[in-house]
Amino acid sequence: MPRIELTTDVQAVPETVFDACLDVDMHTESMRTSAERAVGGVTTGRLMAGDDVTWVATHFGLPWRMTVRITDYRRPHGFTDEQISGPFGRWRHEHSFTPNPANSSATLMRDVIDFTAPMGPVGGLVASLVLRPYLQRLIARRNAYLAASLAEPRHGEGAQDPEHARNDQGPR
Repeated sequence: MPRIELTTDVQAVPETVFDACLDVDMHTESMRTSAERAVGGVTTGRLMAGDDVTWVATHFGLPWRMTVRITDYRRPHGFTDEQISGPFGRWRHEHSFTPNPANSSATLMRDVIDFTAPMGPVGGLVASLVLRPYLQRLIARRNAYLAASLAEPRHGEGAQDPEHARNDQGPR
């Protein structure tokens, strides 16, 4: 099973980074190159434990649709999203946030993604040779966007209470 592991240094405290990573609107902004947008479940505001979101995007010139659920939620330490329907045989994305020991106002954001492609051995070959490098670049680009956005003074000045962050009344 292919695995992607990335660590990104973000100049904001873990609470702020955690909240930003669950913000549907910020995710949409960060994935603009693939025209990714939320079309079902929670479509704006911050995701919480148990929430679903359905994303549509264009990758490799083809439309993709994937619904994920927040299956683990440990603010501000980490959360996990897992595909409940979509293009992958399996998709599990663990996000973790730890204070940077070298800088108390920064966070080490770590992504660990385990996934499989459908179609047996052929899908496994495609996952290893095509999907893994593509997805690693995609997530790295998203992380760079988040890091740059959170380095701006308006984002790094404290975390909003997650109970008051939701902008919609989507399904729970």
